[in-house]
Formats: sequence, C-alpha cells, structure tokens
Amino acid sequence: MDQDLLDFAVDLACRAGNLAAARFFAGDPRTSRKPDGTEVTAADLAVEEVVRGELARHAPDDEVYGEEGGTTAGTSGRRWVVDPIDGTYYFARRIPLFNTRLAFEDEHGPAIGVIREPIARQTVFAGRGRGCWRSTDAEAVPVRVSDRTGIGGARTAMGNPGTWPEELLLALHRRVFLSTSGGTTGLATGQVDAYVIAGFPMGYEDVAPLPVIVGEAGGRVTDLSGNPVLSGDGTVLATNGHLHDAFLALVHGLPTARDWRALGDDPTS
Repeated sequence: MDQDLLDFAVDLACRAGNLAAARFFAGDPRTSRKPDGTEVTAADLAVEEVVRGELARHAPDDEVYGEEGGTTAGTSGRRWVVDPIDGTYYFARRIPLFNTRLAFEDEHGPAIGVIREPIARQTVFAGRGRGCWRSTDAEAVPVRVSDRTGIGGARTAMGNPGTWPEELLLALHRRVFLSTSGGTTGLATGQVDAYVIAGFPMGYEDVAPLPVIVGEAGGRVTDLSGNPVLSGDGTVLATNGHLHDAFLALVHGLPTARDWRALGDDPTS
C-alpha cells in the first residue's frame, strides 16, 4: 500500500472527524429520519460532503460510497467508503461517543482503514502491509492486539448492547468481562481482548475499515457466525485472534438481535 495514499487517507479522516467535533460543540441539533428509520443530522451530511469533495479532487476516477450519499461511480476499479459520523444516535443527543470512518479498497481488497475519534484526539489507522498505528496530537506509534489466550474473564467491548437478545448477553456475561468501552480502537491497541456487535445490523460503511485495522494489528474479525465481516449478517466479532474460535463456539446457535423498533427509540450506535 502506497504510503502517500495512506497519509492522505489519515489526514482526510482527521479533518472530517474534527469537523464533526466542531459541529458537535456548536450544538447543531437538526435531525431527520432516513427511510430505514434511523436518524441523520445536518452534520452527517456536511462532513460527508467535505470528504466527497476532497476525494473528487484527489482521486476523481475512484468510486465513492458514503452512508448518506450512496455511490458515486468511478472508472479506476478502486473505492473509498466513508461513514461521516459513526454514532449518530449519540451525536444527536450530545453524548461524545462518535467517530469518523474511512476505508479504501483496491483490486486486491481492503487496503486502508482509518477511525478518527476526535473527542479523544486519537486516530487508529492501518495500511495493508504497513501495520496498525495509533496517532495522537503528539505522535504516532505502532499498536498490537493483546496476547490473552484464555476466554475466561476476557475484556470484551459491546456494540449496540441495548438491542442484544438476553440469551447472547447472558452467555457472554457468564464467561467474559463485558464493557461498553473499547470498540475497534480498543481492540487494536490491546485495551480489550474482543469486541462484539450484535442487535441492530451494521452497514457496510461501519465495518469497512475493520479487516485492515484488525488484521494489521494481529487480530481476526468475522461476523458472529464466522463469515467474512464485509459479507456477513451485520454482526461483528473482532478478537486478538487467540480467542476467536472460543468466542464463536460460545455464541454458536444463539440469537443475535431483538426487535429494536419495539423499544420506542432508535438505539443504534
């Protein structure tokens, strides 16, 4: 993976994430509902527009897929995937738990993954064959997943826990240490040993950066049935690799979603 392209992707995701943070602190409350019932804010649209504009100037022949604007066709065979604000539910409610995601795919598959967490002022990114890195305002350092080999008590971050069926929640609660903090960046930096997303299904833009980030950090990522995450059922199981088969065995045959619409709100992350 070309280093200049990776640097461009990281810079673009950082600028987009910082714009999202600026809109967050400005208190922009405008929201509307998309056809699937989920929320979108004016900030989602503004941040994606900025990213699309930069990509049009830097890589005009590449396809772009964004959560809000859909697909802009390209001719190069390469594609960018952008989620301007992952965590719109939190963003709209003034809870600072959101990030910006950017991925790049070429003829060989996933090539770049970037997750910018602007409130934490950190970015976790990876390029195929170039390792996984965590950068702050001060420095960039290589990161790796944890080396834990036993599932008992494994630190496990949860995504969308409000929409998990109780069978899945209970099965994990009996064996691992569940936490609502960590996520993909926590897994890649070794802060947690696993990350599970169930309930409301993830979109492609949500998971597009994961194969490169998790893989280059030394981990493994699939859906909860063990299928490739990019073509899976919208669930996510990301682990340090050592624990992956044990987690798959633990959740095998369990339901992975409940009727989130019956909750009376949009609990998506």
